[in-house]
Amino acid sequence: TGAYNWRPSLLHQFPEQERAMKRILSLCLSLFLLSFAALANAGEPTPPALAARAWLLYDIGSNQILTQQGADERIEPASLTKLMTAYVTFSALKAKTISMNQQVMVSENARKSSLDGSRMFIMPGMPVSVEELVQGMIVQSGNDACVALAELIAGSETAFVSRMNAEAKRLGLKNSQFRNATGLTADGHYMSPHDLALLSAAIIRDFPEYFHFYSQKEFTYNKIRQPNRNRLLFIDP
Repeated sequence: TGAYNWRPSLLHQFPEQERAMKRILSLCLSLFLLSFAALANAGEPTPPALAARAWLLYDIGSNQILTQQGADERIEPASLTKLMTAYVTFSALKAKTISMNQQVMVSENARKSSLDGSRMFIMPGMPVSVEELVQGMIVQSGNDACVALAELIAGSETAFVSRMNAEAKRLGLKNSQFRNATGLTADGHYMSPHDLALLSAAIIRDFPEYFHFYSQKEFTYNKIRQPNRNRLLFIDP
């Protein structure tokens, strides 16, 4: 009881300290109220200015968009089309309709498909394994590898593209439509940044056993060594 009564009496002996404490508490309360008001009025964050027409920052863990600009705008995906080509290929591997060590005879059509774009330099009549084609598709962004896989899985690129569009619908990609397996410019061939994020998340979720190919920095085929076209692999360890 004596100790309890001593503390307030001690505080009253130092009125300057008491006033200072009150000022500090008042300042802390003011800062808290200002911060709370700022958070309450913040609303949507202002997207940063980027040199891109459409983009988004997507958190795969919580399945939410953190910030974006034109996330649902339909744009030409170019070689990002190969994400869907890979998804359909991984589905065929999982269903065991094809296997990684399976040997594929390359068609002249597959070779011609890469004359105007990136390629892994497969040769008609020369056998190549599915695993090599997968690496050629992902690491080297090879158009020839994509067409060779499409013909193996579906019989033709046209039939394969039908599977791509069916998978897009099943995955809930509302602003995506494919005309080819490579990403070459074509009327009616488009994706949105939001759909690309959902598709990327689906690859990570559904096929973790194949996701390591996306971190492979280089691949050599037919004595031609090519680096991965994803420059982030070389910029950020």
